[in-house]
Amino acid sequence: MRCPFCNYPESKVLDTRTLGEGSSIKRRRECLECQKRFTTFEVLENVQIVVIKKNGEKELFDRTKLLAGVLKATQKRPVNADEIVTEIESEIQNSMSNEVESAQIGEMVMEKLKAKDHIAYVRFASVYREFADVESFLSELMDLKKGNKEG
Repeated sequence: MRCPFCNYPESKVLDTRTLGEGSSIKRRRECLECQKRFTTFEVLENVQIVVIKKNGEKELFDRTKLLAGVLKATQKRPVNADEIVTEIESEIQNSMSNEVESAQIGEMVMEKLKAKDHIAYVRFASVYREFADVESFLSELMDLKKGNKEG
């Protein structure tokens, strides 16, 4: 870190503090040449995630859009929708790709809901899978019921 006063390339850290939710760090430094003090901030840089939609169009990942869908499925259910969206967002951020298909996000939501609440899962699945008829919906319910008996 270069000193903003004398441009000397080395300094020592006097104090370090975490800011916000741990996503940034404030450091108090002292230049080893001129002994003047200055403050630096380090901020975690999040990669912009691009979502590839079913029709091939690309758009930036929108947390509020995902949260709205999960909230509809979890309405009046003992499920924390924000927690699910945060987990999914973290998984996407931690993946090595800056592009993700919308279908992959949908499957991630289905997996999380299936583990937490079957009613919310069925609600989400009914919209996400676009069931054409009652038979396909019943088939999904039977698969869910069969999976419950195995587990």
